[in-house]
Amino acid sequence: MPVGDILSILMFVSFIALIFTGFPVAWVLGGLAVLFTAVGIIARVYLDQPVFVDWAYSTLIADRIWSLMNNWVLVALPMFIYMGLMLDRSGIAQRLMADFVRLFGGIRGGMAVTVALIGILLAATTGIIGASVVLLALLGLPQMLDRGYDERLAVGTVCAVGTLGILIPPSIMLVLMADRLAMAVGDLFLGALLPGMLLGALFVCYILVYAWLNPEAAPVPAEREPVDSSLVLDVFIAVMAPVGLILAVLGTIFFGIATPTEAAGVGAFGATLLALVNGRLNIDMLRQVLRETTRTTAYIFAIFLGATAFTLVLRGLGGDALIEGALTGLPFPPVGIIITILVVTFLLGFFLDWIEITLIVLPLVSPVVVALGFDLIWFTVLFAVCLQTSFLTPPVGFAIFYLKGALPEGVQVSTIYRGVIPFILLQLVGLVLIFIFQDLVLWLPAQAYG
Repeated sequence: MPVGDILSILMFVSFIALIFTGFPVAWVLGGLAVLFTAVGIIARVYLDQPVFVDWAYSTLIADRIWSLMNNWVLVALPMFIYMGLMLDRSGIAQRLMADFVRLFGGIRGGMAVTVALIGILLAATTGIIGASVVLLALLGLPQMLDRGYDERLAVGTVCAVGTLGILIPPSIMLVLMADRLAMAVGDLFLGALLPGMLLGALFVCYILVYAWLNPEAAPVPAEREPVDSSLVLDVFIAVMAPVGLILAVLGTIFFGIATPTEAAGVGAFGATLLALVNGRLNIDMLRQVLRETTRTTAYIFAIFLGATAFTLVLRGLGGDALIEGALTGLPFPPVGIIITILVVTFLLGFFLDWIEITLIVLPLVSPVVVALGFDLIWFTVLFAVCLQTSFLTPPVGFAIFYLKGALPEGVQVSTIYRGVIPFILLQLVGLVLIFIFQDLVLWLPAQAYG
């Protein structure tokens, strides 16, 4: 085996191993890039091996980082993060919970359906997984448990629905993917919209069927508020605020009125305005949102810089050619190769965060997908659904950790693991449906852009 291939494998294995040390991911990526640049130079200069990494090659890292920091598409990231954090504190979710409980609380499984629907609305407005999971846990979990809901159904619903924000646009994951693959963000937003709604619909259907088959798991309350026109009107008014913000952000992108970066600014302003109207906006709250936005943005960009250096050195060692050769050399048809990539991505989600997988793995496998003749938008959305599932799979299921910190007293962490299993299976069902019916992804972009 060529020295470059050996170094590529060693570099990737070292990254996986160092992740478990708890060392900051950005430093791991950057440090390995520096270390294997030096190793590559030794292999080339002193061992006369055909490795393309040298000190001149390493200057490309600085050029690539400079180009990265001048990318206007990525300006949307901090504004989408700000929008999500501001909406989290605007009081909209609390009002939605109160009105939806009145509307759906009288049906079997109605409380869990309420949490699911609010989670879908939050997903289309926030995109911040930690904020969505914790907020849904604080608002919905105590009410479900007080009404006698099965603990596994309650925690599983909160945990799974809270992850939809990473897929349903505007999603910061889709922004990163579009940047890595030099794609239009609007294409990915359109492509991911129906799959995200499909997963939400699968969750709601599962809750209703489970409640029907297991009445004791989701009991009907003894007292039910009658559903009349005034209640429907109250719910409609409560929904108009988040729906209006969704239309303002996504509508301007889909109809070509604004770029994703400009739409992110509209969303940030709209979220601030909603917080002001609800009487939640003050200096302390604004300071907290700005501080958290800065911290989250810095975390993502630090990994971005480390991953840029890591992937550039990995390619210099021949890692991209190694991966392409390994995939195309599999004794499978093209569809089998795509399935293999998705299975490996799903398994990597047990150990790696979605950011590392997006920044490192996706750019390495996308050329193979294009070479096999598959649509890149369709594949990227499939990849995104796999990464969304990674939030629920132990041991690095971040949604599980977020929910763990907000669990009411008496609920065990093991209950979360048992509760999310059906929803992981539902996400895999959704993944299969998207794989089979490509128009779930491609229909909306085709209607918008022909």
